Amino acid sequence: MRHKVLIIGGGTAGITVAAQLKLKDHNLDVAIIEPSDKHYYQPAWTLVGAGTFKYEDTIRNEADYIPKGVKWIREYAEEIDSDHNRVKLRNGEVVDYDYLVVAVGVQYDWTGIEGLAETIDKNGVCSNYSNPLYTLEVLKGFKGGNALFTQPATQIKCGGAPQKIMYLAEEFFQKAGVRKKTNVIFATPGSVIFGVKEFAIELERIIEKKKIDVRYHRTLKKIDGPNKKAYYEVVRYDQTGCVVLQPSGDPEKYEEVIDFEMLHLAPPQSAPDFVKHSKLVYNEGPNMGWVKVDINSLQSMEYPNVFALGDVAALPTAKTGAAVRKQAPVVVDNLLKLMQGKAADNKEYTGYSSCPLVTGYGKMLLAEFGYNNKRMSDPFISKFVDTTKEKWSMWILKKYVLPFMYWKLMLRGKA
Repeated sequence: MRHKVLIIGGGTAGITVAAQLKLKDHNLDVAIIEPSDKHYYQPAWTLVGAGTFKYEDTIRNEADYIPKGVKWIREYAEEIDSDHNRVKLRNGEVVDYDYLVVAVGVQYDWTGIEGLAETIDKNGVCSNYSNPLYTLEVLKGFKGGNALFTQPATQIKCGGAPQKIMYLAEEFFQKAGVRKKTNVIFATPGSVIFGVKEFAIELERIIEKKKIDVRYHRTLKKIDGPNKKAYYEVVRYDQTGCVVLQPSGDPEKYEEVIDFEMLHLAPPQSAPDFVKHSKLVYNEGPNMGWVKVDINSLQSMEYPNVFALGDVAALPTAKTGAAVRKQAPVVVDNLLKLMQGKAADNKEYTGYSSCPLVTGYGKMLLAEFGYNNKRMSDPFISKFVDTTKEKWSMWILKKYVLPFMYWKLMLRGKA
């Protein structure tokens, strides 16, 4: 089996690229490797977990979004042999390609934190990344105590998601009459609430208003679900803000144990194993295991006929669906140029990503930014709305407009 363009992954990035390619050239031979028969609009899972969006409305049949004329290979990819332009499937079959697009997203490493695999979806330990319905169940049953929200030290998709549910939960507790008996805690490995200064200012104001206990430099190492304890490694700093070093040169660290009645977390994440074991990835450094591409053209640095986009690509920006919307046209343009014997010289992707930061029921600020944490707010929207402030209009965008754009436009190659 051989295809001109082979796409691994039928999620947001894979479908969008396939749809745009077929709109540009309806005769082009394109195939997608995707085992799932369902497609999920995961950006709404924060709202599902907070009881303000129906879970069933986030699900569609994958078959309804495979673009017309695209071959759907319903199987798992098992191995990428980029030296010989082929992908091995789990069933043993081999698919050859002229051009490859890697768009497989991330995998959740449930064993990356001790005790997590054993306690997820019980003992009050929940995650909107995998099961927002259990998050809602935990919120409804919460009677007070520590409500702990956290994230891992790994790269994650939708980096704002661990905060969004925290802001919504705080208001949920108010409405339920248990807020006065509740400590809302945000424990994060980071050193700031958000990397882009213009949006961080508003988030800090919201955190102060909501009286949320933010604890920086905390990396979750272990969860004792039955006893409801979370164990963190904390990097120590002196009064000047510098890391205290031991003679060995390693930062001095200590452990903090936080009791909880509710724990919401983003699980540790990585590229799928078959990608990590390929020759397409970084073998060391902070991007180890993620696909190595030119950050502007999305083209592999070692294999010119290979591109990667979306969450699996090693890009110094947030992993979001909004990023894919800007990456896909660049990948499509470069693929078509290569097929015409030209250079893949479209380097127009400058790191754009967007994080719709829900800050409460009916409130959101729209954080848009690019490489080097440079603010990149939409100039048209900014004429009418200050997107650095929480607004009701941005909530409408999140709850109604963005899902419509996703299903009707983006996955059809039109946005």
